[in-house]
Amino acid sequence: MTLNKVVGSADEAVQDIPDGSSLAVGGFGLAGIPWFLIEALLEQGAKDLTIVSNNCGVDGAGLGLLLEARRISKVIASYIGENKEFGRQFLSGEVTVELTPQGTLAERMRSGGSGIGAFFTPTGVGTLVSEGGLPWRYNTDGTVAEASPAKEVREVGGRPMVLEESIVTDFALIRAAVVDRAGNCRFHAAAQNFNPPAAMAGRITVVEAEKVVEVGEIDPADVHLPGIFVQKVVELTPDQAARKEIEQRTTRERTS
Repeated sequence: MTLNKVVGSADEAVQDIPDGSSLAVGGFGLAGIPWFLIEALLEQGAKDLTIVSNNCGVDGAGLGLLLEARRISKVIASYIGENKEFGRQFLSGEVTVELTPQGTLAERMRSGGSGIGAFFTPTGVGTLVSEGGLPWRYNTDGTVAEASPAKEVREVGGRPMVLEESIVTDFALIRAAVVDRAGNCRFHAAAQNFNPPAAMAGRITVVEAEKVVEVGEIDPADVHLPGIFVQKVVELTPDQAARKEIEQRTTRERTS
């Protein structure tokens, strides 16, 4: 019998995510984010969430919705810049933020999904990333309430490298262009950014699919994420699949 991981709705897919959960969430800015799973989680009401993602959406969209609703207590990310409310909550001590170099963050998730406990990287050596003291949480008066600890640095292959712990989360929410009923995923263009490593990091991974096909319809060479990493698939409607926004749109007049 062919595996079928397709569930009835986004609401059904996130209904068992409890308060205090950790979630890896795919996407880069707003590109490739799981719009409808995030909105379903907002409606579901889970709180005190730890989010692992490249960023925390923007004001009024994506993960920014959960942030504005005070559902997020900690974020492990590489970027704050596009979300003013995120920056405000961080600086006022309302949310804990573990800033991590972008490539290191992706590898921490991928390694977690691969069963690797930790790894050495040259990124961050000689900075607060390795030496400690990077603010994670502020007091309301602007003083630092919690800072990052110093990490082990070791010479590997003649280069100093810092030890980074891998990340495994309770759940992962991602978006893919084409998914078969067994959960094998193909991503389109920029959506193949943080979606695969986020999916690997989650113990239970939910994917919202722009298109669902039968098992065997995706060429094995085109599978970007094996179905073994996916537990639930949500099929989007054509209108939902067409929802693809960006943070900033810059255009110029065409020249003949």
